[in-house]
Amino acid sequence: MTARRRALARVGGGVLAALMVVALLAGLLAPHDPSVTAGPSFSSPSLAHPLGTNDVGQDILSELLYGARNSLAIGGLAAAMAVAIATIVGLAAGLGRPLAEAGLMRTADLVLAVPVVPLMVVLGAFFGGGAVTQILVIGGLLWAPAARETRAQALSLRERGPARAAVAMGAGRLHVARWHLLPALVPLAASQFVRAAALAILLEASLSFLGLGDPIAKSWGTMLHFAQVQGAVLTDAWLWWVVPPGLAIATTVLSLALLATALDGRRTAPALGTLATGRPA
Repeated sequence: MTARRRALARVGGGVLAALMVVALLAGLLAPHDPSVTAGPSFSSPSLAHPLGTNDVGQDILSELLYGARNSLAIGGLAAAMAVAIATIVGLAAGLGRPLAEAGLMRTADLVLAVPVVPLMVVLGAFFGGGAVTQILVIGGLLWAPAARETRAQALSLRERGPARAAVAMGAGRLHVARWHLLPALVPLAASQFVRAAALAILLEASLSFLGLGDPIAKSWGTMLHFAQVQGAVLTDAWLWWVVPPGLAIATTVLSLALLATALDGRRTAPALGTLATGRPA
């Protein structure tokens, strides 16, 4: 990894680690319970409420800290689901029979052809709000690009080094996938996860902003939703109610993008080196 990519990885990873610590320690860091009235409605920032209060008097800083938990958790779980599906589908297509490969890739093409945001809104409205629905909907729509990428890598890797020798000796597809392809695909899966997490956080915020999230659970998207519904953008309240969650989303996505850029630069060479020599390059 070049010095520039190492610097990107440090910055992105450091910011992301800090956000995760804040999310985990929200109960200790938040000055108030975000679900109860802590002061007058639409209070401007003060020592008691550094980011003011919302329309029902709830402390916005506490909402922001607790919101990190749900936003990061939903984004991470949806991304993990998408990468898991992509890895299974990509390996099955890369090692399977031509008919199965064609069927899996046409399914991926179909998912890619459908506009994600409109379909996500329809599915979210049909199944109702909630974290589980958001994870399933977002994860179920993000796997297709990663699956095509995994398939292409699997097709290349199965023709190299120990994997090719195992196939020539009659090893089964599951054996080749488990012992020769999966270890080499880990860098690719890590990069896919980071990129999918960034997109999943944006999609979760979009669903919540449109009112398709859980109105009780605090997240950055629900904060923006209620700020818009209560007319915060028409008053000075947008400065402390809209800007902080917007900046939190942007900072998280930017840190993930920096980390993904760093990971993209090192995922191929180690994989090919591992397959060709039996040890990391």
